[in-house]
Amino acid sequence: MADHAILSASGAHRWLACTPSARFELQFPKSTSAYAEEGTLAHSVAELTTRFYLGEIDENAYEDKLAELSKSSYFNEEMLEHAESYAKFIVERLAEAKKVCADPVVILESRLDFSKYVPGGFGTGDCLIIAEPVLDVIDYKYGKGHRVEAQDNPQMQLYGLGALAEFESLYDIQTVRMTIFQPRLSGVCDSAEKSVKELKSWGTKTVKPRAKLADKGEGDFAPSEEACRFCRAKAQCKARTDKNLSLFDESPDPLTITAEEAGAILAKADDIEGWLKDLRELVSAALTAGEEVAGWKMVEGRSNRRFADEDQVVEAMKAAGYDEALLYKRKLITLTKMEKDFGKKTIAEVLKDLIVKPKGAPTLAPEKDKRPAYQFEEQVLAAFDEGA
Repeated sequence: MADHAILSASGAHRWLACTPSARFELQFPKSTSAYAEEGTLAHSVAELTTRFYLGEIDENAYEDKLAELSKSSYFNEEMLEHAESYAKFIVERLAEAKKVCADPVVILESRLDFSKYVPGGFGTGDCLIIAEPVLDVIDYKYGKGHRVEAQDNPQMQLYGLGALAEFESLYDIQTVRMTIFQPRLSGVCDSAEKSVKELKSWGTKTVKPRAKLADKGEGDFAPSEEACRFCRAKAQCKARTDKNLSLFDESPDPLTITAEEAGAILAKADDIEGWLKDLRELVSAALTAGEEVAGWKMVEGRSNRRFADEDQVVEAMKAAGYDEALLYKRKLITLTKMEKDFGKKTIAEVLKDLIVKPKGAPTLAPEKDKRPAYQFEEQVLAAFDEGA
């Protein structure tokens, strides 16, 4: 069997919306990145650490395997710290389960088959905790560039359906709770719940017909920022190009535009910027490979001057009669570095009120942003009070 399903759970947000994309992107080569390789290692470290915290392996086995994983250039203390926070979270969630269920079951890295709804569909669940009547599906996300939410998350819901297919006959499951643990985004832990009936209804009414189209490569292309983000065809997809070019046909009338019209254009900016970035990479790759692209060439980029050898620089300046102390600048380390070196709890206790968080300057954000709207009236009143 293939290592990866064509209609994967991780790609469900794409093929559910843009059904032809699953087959269409197969003609384009797979690519990996440092972020993907880092994420794979982070998952291995998190799994190992969790098994140790759960008592599935002893300390010697843990240390030996960790030493092996730490040989990777992607390994660092931050990765281990986040793995430990994930492991502690699993242990805490299991402890909560034991309060309502005498014998909860915890399963790490389980293969989840949801082919009842998706042809050939399967994935790997990071952690399942079964504590009747609740099935917990927990996913560890190491990325920090994009916040992943649990509510109506198709990947998590497909994992839920796969877990139900495996365990529903053995346990009385009424609710599926899906949790995203994303520690590098300020320890984000987001959960959502669905009843078994709701989840199965979604699988039957939404997933099945869309998956049938996707498996055949049929349906309409539906490019969007979310659907195109990780699609292998995104740079050369004609549907995406046509959609983005059509945005410029919506010429405001007459000679000026309103703030409302400007806002409508800005709402599309992220997708356009991502598309332009993909086009630059496509053209750059062609030129680097020796192809000609009319109107474009590769040139040497900007670089900054640097010292060839810092030790020799110091010796040369000293020989020229300059005091070595003048060559260094003392600066207090950052709060983040201090917390990392001495521990967050220690710094919080020692510095107390010496740590402040100024109110950020107002910045533009789309309406869907979860941060509350900036209260300009409050700032005006505060400024007035300070001047009184």
